[in-house]
Amino acid sequence: MDDTDRRLIALLRDDARASVASLAKLLGVARGTVQNRMARLEADGTIVGYTIRLKPQVQEHRIRALMTIAVEGNRIDAVLKALRGDPAVGELHSTNGRWDIVAELRAENLEAFDRVLARIVSSTASPRPKPACC
Repeated sequence: MDDTDRRLIALLRDDARASVASLAKLLGVARGTVQNRMARLEADGTIVGYTIRLKPQVQEHRIRALMTIAVEGNRIDAVLKALRGDPAVGELHSTNGRWDIVAELRAENLEAFDRVLARIVSSTASPRPKPACC
């Protein structure tokens, strides 16, 4: 990965929907160069996807909580995939030590929050994540 790759990634982090033409112009390279670099970064797993970010006030969730999760064995990728697909999971962070993942959860009320917790535990079962307590 060179400086152009790093600049391309920075531009994509700022606006993942930027056109190849606008990225090429900002980087001072040809469109084909941007397309080839993006394809290579996707193929080698550096770029694993594109996403959107919402303003916090767009999603009015009254309950926001952090859940720490320990993953047994080598199931971290499967657990992360399941968590990324859950609409109540706002952010995911990896960590070291006792916990492998910190997940920000969002819900409208405590009942919905309990359903979110149950859904996360069941969707990442075998082995189950261990939520932190109090």
